Amino acid sequence: MGLTSTVLAIDAGNSKTDVAVVGADGEVLATARGGGFRPPAVGVPAAVEALAAPVARAFADAGVASVSHVSACLANADLPVEEERLASALHARAWGTSVEVRNDTFAILRAGVAEPRGVAVVCGAGINCVGMRPDGRTARFPAIGRISGDWGGGWGLAEEALWHAARAEDGRGEPTALARTLPAHFGLPTMYALIEALHLERIAPARRHELAPVLFATAAEGDRVAGALVTRLAEEVTVMVTVALTRLDLLAERTPVLLGGSVLTAGHQQLDDAVRALLAARAPRADVRVVTARPVLGAALLGLDRLGAGPEAGERARGYWETAGL
Repeated sequence: MGLTSTVLAIDAGNSKTDVAVVGADGEVLATARGGGFRPPAVGVPAAVEALAAPVARAFADAGVASVSHVSACLANADLPVEEERLASALHARAWGTSVEVRNDTFAILRAGVAEPRGVAVVCGAGINCVGMRPDGRTARFPAIGRISGDWGGGWGLAEEALWHAARAEDGRGEPTALARTLPAHFGLPTMYALIEALHLERIAPARRHELAPVLFATAAEGDRVAGALVTRLAEEVTVMVTVALTRLDLLAERTPVLLGGSVLTAGHQQLDDAVRALLAARAPRADVRVVTARPVLGAALLGLDRLGAGPEAGERARGYWETAGL
C-alpha cells in the first residue's frame, strides 16, 4: 500500500448519495452529495451517470483525477449479479483502479463496528440484513420483497396498517384505532375517504410511507392491532439476526448486532424493547447497538480494509464523520 493510495467511498441510497475521497491514512480529502440512486427506475447507465457529478466535485476538491480503489455501497444491489453489473458499470467510468460493489446494508454494518465482524439489520422503506466476518464470509438475504420472503420496512408496515384499518371500518376485521388515525393523518374523516384518495392518487402514492410513524403512535396508545404489527416486526428483525448469526457460526460468540434505518433508529420504545427482549432470549450473546453514523463511513472503512490500512486509519476516518459530519 503506497502513500498515494486513495479510496473513493460511495454510499448511494434511494433518496441521496454521499461520496468521499479518503487517503490511505484515513484522512478525508473531500466529500460531496448527490441525488438518489435508482437503477430499477432509470436503468443502470442513467443511475451511474447520476453519480458522476458528486464524484467530479469530490475529485476536484481532493485534487485527484482517479483513486486506487472504489468502494461503493449501493441501494438496489440486492443480488450478486446486480453487484457485478454495477461494478462493471463503475469500472467503465475509470474512477479507480479496482472497484468493489456491495449492498448498502454493508455500509451500515461496517460503520458500526471497529472490525468487519457482526450482523446488521436495516429497516427503512424496506428491510434487509447482512453479516460478515473478517475472513470474508458473509451472510445475506435477497431482500427483494415478498417474493423473497421479506416482511416489514416502513412501506410494508404502512400497507399492513391500511389493510387492517380498511377491514375494521367495513366490519370484515377486528376494530382498531388505525381506522381513525390513518385517515386523520391526511385530514380525512374515514378510511373510505383515504382509500378513494389513494386510489385516485389525490394523495401521492409515495406518501404512504408517512403512515408507518402513525402506526407506531397508535400502538403506543395501546391499540391491540397496531401493537401486534409492531411485535411482528420485532419478530422479523430477530429471525433475520438469528439466521445470519447461525450461518456465520457466531450465535454462541459475543457479536455486534447493529440496527439501522429510519424505523429502527426512530426511538419507538415498544419496538426497541421487543427487539432487545427477543434477541436476549434467542441470541443472548448479541451485543445490540443502534447505528447513527453516516453510512458513507462504512463504505470508506470497507475501502480502507481493501487497501490493507491499519486500524489507526479507520479511526481517523471515523473521527472525521463523528466530529465534522458530511
